[in-house]
Amino acid sequence: MYGPDATFLGVPEADLDDPSSYADARAVVIGAPFDGGTSHRPGARFGPQAIRLTDYLPHDGSRPHLALGVDPLAELGVVDVGDVEMLSGETERSLDKLADAVERIARTGALPVVLGGDHTIALPDVTGVARHVGWGRVSVVHFDAHADTGDTQFGSLYGHGTPMRRLIESGATRGDRFLQIGLRGYWPEPETLRWMAEQRMRSFEMTEVVERGLDACLTEALAIATDGCEGVFLSVDVDVVDPGLAPGTGTPEPGGLTSRQLLDAVRRIAMEVPLAGLDVVEVSPPYDHAEVTAYLANRVVLEVLSGFAWRQREAGGDRRPRRPGAPLLEGRSPEGDV
Repeated sequence: MYGPDATFLGVPEADLDDPSSYADARAVVIGAPFDGGTSHRPGARFGPQAIRLTDYLPHDGSRPHLALGVDPLAELGVVDVGDVEMLSGETERSLDKLADAVERIARTGALPVVLGGDHTIALPDVTGVARHVGWGRVSVVHFDAHADTGDTQFGSLYGHGTPMRRLIESGATRGDRFLQIGLRGYWPEPETLRWMAEQRMRSFEMTEVVERGLDACLTEALAIATDGCEGVFLSVDVDVVDPGLAPGTGTPEPGGLTSRQLLDAVRRIAMEVPLAGLDVVEVSPPYDHAEVTAYLANRVVLEVLSGFAWRQREAGGDRRPRRPGAPLLEGRSPEGDV
């Protein structure tokens, strides 16, 4: 919707209305340029284009991963169907269109990769996947500084502070299979925290992440996420990272993860669980500095796709040799990764 017509790092273009154009793809990129749900600084509508374009390497549809020995864009046949038309003044209509688009992609067996946009879009993203995988059969691993479990936002049911509550209320996902990592700061208030406890949500606040280590927290989270669910949806808000490393976002909260921690974590998740969907949200280019936040979001997508491609290769018994010196231990996720 905004800026030049370009695909994610030069992968082939596809047409959402022509399923044959992405029938062979194992991952499909789709843009959700919506920031009508922001409560503070806007600009995330420009996020999808920034995530697609920000890179110093050629936009040639190829990104060999040094550690994993895979080229996810090529091996997964990744294509980009462009943006869903999402007008800020038509929130419910925009969210419905995105849910339908994600569902169409998921039903082909491909991994929907949604570029946001503010976090309001998590509601249609997970809903679209759940329509395919099964209602209540999709767990969510959610990286964020904020819980996004508010009842309303400025009197509205829809906003970037409410999608996780709407998902649980709808039954698309279970509260006891909703894992949040990186929470910190001064919201939500006690009433919302009580509601979260009643739903049996599991929140790994930054204090716990620091005390136990991110690796231990992830091990616990992934064991819960894969218990009784058919797929895992990974939702990444870039404000989970400290704003000193990711300033281009709408609601920055000091004291978050490092970029390295986030990249290692999302790669591990993609390698270890049956991933059913991904969104990367809250990149606001007007507040970015030297494109560092857009670079991070771009790399989050690439790390997830690389881990997903590695898992697909392992499942298929493909034991092609990695390049000399590749450090990954054979057959499993590297220990001490995060």
